[in-house]
Amino acid sequence: TRLVGSEMCIRDRTYLDTARSQIAAALGCSASEVYFTSCGSESDNTAIWSALQTQPEKRHLITTRVEHPAVLNVVQYWERQGYHVTLLGVDGKGRLDLDEYAAALSDDTALVSIMFANNEVGDIYPIQAMAEMAKERGILFHTDAVQAVGKTPIDLRHLPVDMLSLSAVSYTHLTLPT
Repeated sequence: TRLVGSEMCIRDRTYLDTARSQIAAALGCSASEVYFTSCGSESDNTAIWSALQTQPEKRHLITTRVEHPAVLNVVQYWERQGYHVTLLGVDGKGRLDLDEYAAALSDDTALVSIMFANNEVGDIYPIQAMAEMAKERGILFHTDAVQAVGKTPIDLRHLPVDMLSLSAVSYTHLTLPT
């Protein structure tokens, strides 16, 4: 059967709504909290830009030296715009120092953006603890979970992140209606 015009739009909307509901169920969030972008990099950029636009009075960002370029490039852009950027280091095994992280948090911090899992060495970062520390200070927290979703349990009902980025490649097990 050949679909044209509004029939195709209705079918496509059904696919999007189904995918949104499946992703929400898998992550433990509401379907209204799921937004689609073209890729993980665009999702990271959208999260970071949105967080900064909602609180222009705050001029500090925290991320790691080992983030994906999608995060590092946009953070470097904001640094050129006058933002103070803290790049957290990792030890020889790729682990973050939570004391260094805690010391970096300030009243001027607008956003923390830390990958959930390091795509180079496979480390899972302590996102639960880091997000809780940010929440205690009223700081927004974003995690790039492209490398983690579908491989490690993520339940947003219990994970205090404000924004989580993922990619369709993380959800190859989802099926859409025909």
